[in-house]
Amino acid sequence: MNWLHTAIAKIEADYQRSADTHLIALPLPGFARHGIDLYLKDESTHPTGSLKHRLARSLFLYGLCNGWLHEGSTVVESSSGSTAVSEAYFARLLGLPFIAVMPRETSCEKIAQIEFYGGRCHLVDNPTAVYDEARALATQTGGHYMDQFTYAERATDWRSSNNIAQSMFTQMARERFAVPRWIVVGAGTGGTSATIGRFVRYQRHATQLCVADPVGSVFGEYHRSGNPSLTGPGSRIEGIGRPRVEPSFIRTLVDRMIDVADVDSVAAMHYLSDLLGRKVGPSTGTNFIGMVELACEMRAKGEHGSIVSLLCDAGERYLKSYFDATWTQQHMGDYAPAAARLQAQLNDVD
Repeated sequence: MNWLHTAIAKIEADYQRSADTHLIALPLPGFARHGIDLYLKDESTHPTGSLKHRLARSLFLYGLCNGWLHEGSTVVESSSGSTAVSEAYFARLLGLPFIAVMPRETSCEKIAQIEFYGGRCHLVDNPTAVYDEARALATQTGGHYMDQFTYAERATDWRSSNNIAQSMFTQMARERFAVPRWIVVGAGTGGTSATIGRFVRYQRHATQLCVADPVGSVFGEYHRSGNPSLTGPGSRIEGIGRPRVEPSFIRTLVDRMIDVADVDSVAAMHYLSDLLGRKVGPSTGTNFIGMVELACEMRAKGEHGSIVSLLCDAGERYLKSYFDATWTQQHMGDYAPAAARLQAQLNDVD
């Protein structure tokens, strides 16, 4: 019991040392002059550099308070990278061994960060094998499989002030459209969309929730059909989209799905990187495409309001992949036409 109390105290102290993340107003005159304001909540400023820092903290507290984690437990996770980076951080904080089971194509920058925090990377050729491999490793080591894809939607208390939704609405309080018309997120586990969707309903806001989903993911079709047995190739945008329906993706909380092509995500990633003067990751590009589509619809209808989304992580994690021209051409194709389309959408159409 002493170890448990000490472990929880360490995580709570780490949280107390952390500041909230910034809300960035995007300078987009083609929308602003029509009464439409866009914002990104910058989750890249967490200690481990991504939105998944929040999830990892919640998962560790959930595991500890459920009696699943003990002194010396090996922590095992299946991940596309960012959650594993954050979980490696918290495992090191508690002095626990950590193993990340990830697709082999995960960016080398993420692998290096996991190893920096003392974690071990177990790479698999088939992305759909991460679940079974993680369970097997947890059994072999006598450890605990965190299973973010099952527990993400329930590990965070969506009613409390310690969640991303409450932070968004607090930071929007002095903006000209304080209650967002839309919140746009991606979905990997579905935990963030579940937290935001529940909070919006609990607080009785008029805000609607949109999930921007990359091509190859099954979430969009699942939202339309309700068929939980769907499978697909999976996404080529790291961190979001899945080849199967994950237990934490709660479709009834999502008001709108927008399917986003890979080249559009990459074009938007580069546009935002130029606009902000620093690199953002590809899932942020996916989010931005969803924001722009909604803003264009609002502009065409003469509607006013705000749209809020997430800057999920920094682009420095993808220098040898999405920011490498040769790699992008080989894996995504030519994104120049997509960049031209995006620029046309952003222009004022008066």
